[in-house]
Order: sequence, then structure tokens, then C-alpha cells
Amino acid sequence: MTATVTEFLRPQHWRETASGPRYVQLRRRLEEAITKGLVAPDLPLPSEREIAAVTELSRVTVRRAIQDLVENGTIIQRQGSGSFLNQPVPRVEQSLSTLTSFSEDMARRGLETRSIWLESGVVLPSPQEVVALALPAGALVTRIARLREAGGQPMAIERAALPRDILPDPQTVGASLYQTLAARGHRPTRAVQKISAINLQIADAQILNVPAGTAGLRIERTTYLAQGRAVEFTQSIYRGDAYDFVAELRLPREAP
Repeated sequence: MTATVTEFLRPQHWRETASGPRYVQLRRRLEEAITKGLVAPDLPLPSEREIAAVTELSRVTVRRAIQDLVENGTIIQRQGSGSFLNQPVPRVEQSLSTLTSFSEDMARRGLETRSIWLESGVVLPSPQEVVALALPAGALVTRIARLREAGGQPMAIERAALPRDILPDPQTVGASLYQTLAARGHRPTRAVQKISAINLQIADAQILNVPAGTAGLRIERTTYLAQGRAVEFTQSIYRGDAYDFVAELRLPREAP
């Protein structure tokens, strides 16, 4: 706990004038410390034991105040790491009618993007990849998995598989997979997507920096070249608090 936060939480500075239950008083004081910028966004909040010692309150009272902050979304708790400020995530509205890459989509919104590699290699395809990509017996796929960030916040996990002849070397992929494919003459022109609501499992939640069980979206997408060949099968996990997917619907023309 920093000296500034310690001094701010000392009971003589607020307990005499505060009103309401003790846990509510403490919650308000912690919210004020956060509003004033006394809590660093990249560092954990003081532990329950430290706060109890400084404020001269019980651990039960401190725990209830912290839980209130978790429930209202002010802070998030990471198992084994502590409590952190819940940083605002840019809310993105993504069209379902246009085929674009993540990098292209974020660039149009003026958001700086970054990719963190989680996996890459040339491997045997899974049964699902064989079916999606219509692969012949013995074919290999180039598999890449990346954490996609926008505006400094983790947004999605993308796990893609492509036929090896379409993408022989995963290390040639830069900021945009589709730009890499376009440079090789394999830019997809259409895609079929399936979107499912999920609760994030522990491993994916840790990568996306959210609590396990948080609402998310799973998107399976198969993309095709103009001549009809399937060239990409991607399974993506998106933060549910960061995306709104929008589709334009039209009534069919009535027959004359």
C-alpha cells in the first residue's frame, strides 16, 4: 500500500464525519481514493488485511466493502493476484454484413491495435478443421492463435487454421492476417459465421483479463475465396462487454 493511500484511509480523516454502515463508509472512501487517482490502475489494491489494519475495521467489514466494489464493476478480482481497477474497455459496434479483419475494423474506429502471439506452427488438423476446410487426407494446416488488443485493452482471442499451401509460414503474418493473405493472392471474399453466447472459462478469462464465468461470445468463421475454396477456419472468443454485433435486415421483395 502506498503512503498516499495509507494516509487517505486513516480513520481520523473520515470516520468521524461519515454516516451509514461501516462497510458503506469504507466503500465510499475507497471509491473516493479511486476517483482522486490515488490507486494505480496497473497495481493491485491493498489487501483486506492491510486495509483492516489502517482503517481499524474488521476483516469482515473490509471484505463486504470490497465485494460491493466488485459487484458494481469498479474493481475486478484475479485469483492469486488481488483486486484491480476495472479499466474501461472501448465498446465496439461491429457489422455482420462486411468481411473485415480485426486490425482493419479497429483502424476505422481510430483505435490502436496490438497482437500478442499465443501459438503458431504447422500441425495436423483437428477433425473440425478437416471438415471446415475440406482438407484431403494427410494435409497439414498452419495454425495461429493471438490475443487481439485495441485501445490498450484485451478484446478477443483468435485461433485460426489455414491450409498449409495458403499460408506456409505463420511467421509471415503481420498486424493483419487478411493483408498477409491478400499479398499472397488469397484474400477471402465471403464468410459464414456462427455466434454463440458463452461464459468464459478460466484459461480464456485470464488471457482477456476478466473474471472466470464472465459473459463472452464465441464466433466460428469459415472464409472462402471467390472461386469457393475454404481458406480460413477461425474460432474466436470475444469479451461480451466490448462488442455489439449489428446486422442490417431487409424484407424480401414481394413477387409480382
